[in-house]
Amino acid sequence: MSTPVDLTPAAESTVDTPSRKGGIADVAGLGVGRAIGFVLPALALIALFLVFPALWTLYIGITDYQLTGPAAANPQVIGIDNFLTALGDTLFRNSLWLTVLFVLGSAVIGQNLLGFGLAWLLRGARPWLRRLTESLVLLAWILPSTVVAFLWFAVLDRDGGTLNLLLGTEGTAWLVRYPLISIILFNIWRGTAFSMLLYSSALAAVPPSQLETARLVGASGWQTVRDVVFPHIRGHVLTNTLLISLWTANDFTPFLLTAGGPNHASETLPVFIYRQALEGGQLGYASAISLLLLVANLVVAGLYLRLLRRRA
Repeated sequence: MSTPVDLTPAAESTVDTPSRKGGIADVAGLGVGRAIGFVLPALALIALFLVFPALWTLYIGITDYQLTGPAAANPQVIGIDNFLTALGDTLFRNSLWLTVLFVLGSAVIGQNLLGFGLAWLLRGARPWLRRLTESLVLLAWILPSTVVAFLWFAVLDRDGGTLNLLLGTEGTAWLVRYPLISIILFNIWRGTAFSMLLYSSALAAVPPSQLETARLVGASGWQTVRDVVFPHIRGHVLTNTLLISLWTANDFTPFLLTAGGPNHASETLPVFIYRQALEGGQLGYASAISLLLLVANLVVAGLYLRLLRRRA
């Protein structure tokens, strides 16, 4: 006689499953209260050092707040007058154009190409040569800005500068005759390390078999990069370009070389904002320009992120 099969539900498993509240799984099992407690310090720091300064800058940007004088003690709300003044200011438009050239020349083109070139050339280099080159490039990135600026003063100095001695062009004031080109080259030299490291990491993920196939079929170096390497690192290229573009657009270091001169020829937006706020005392006007720069950064970041989603 056969034994009857027990069809009753099996005993509940003793393995804990993540609880769900409001349709959201509590994977860590902390509960809402303890989870909020963990993130609350970070949220407080973000609110204190990011949200509050942004809101305060927004408020100052719609006032006539000044560094000294009656407007410093009792600023008046003037609405969008500061923004309209900025859009009609010749010096602001000049700084905006110089910032675009500075970002394109030193970040989008310069650091991208040089960083990728170094990463590509160092792939097959001997370990000691690779470590030495990476160390030298990183040294320019990690040194303090003031130290790097003084090094470039020694190179570009009118009297006894290294560049003049090498080229035999004694007396040439490079920072006066070519201020924008000087700060572009300075920023390329100083900031290439990040791009080099990122592209070195990205190239390590390219399948060696595809590179070997390209070599066997006789593809040139450019064809290999275009048809084999670039499709694998497209996302890294966009991410790197986004980061270095935003960093460069907000970089104040060129002020240490040229102070925005001569005659506003190298006055990028961060330098222009500094001079308006602290030298001119127009804190409200400078805050309005800061907000315009923030909006421009957000627009550029949005475009890059949209491209990244399309490439995903």
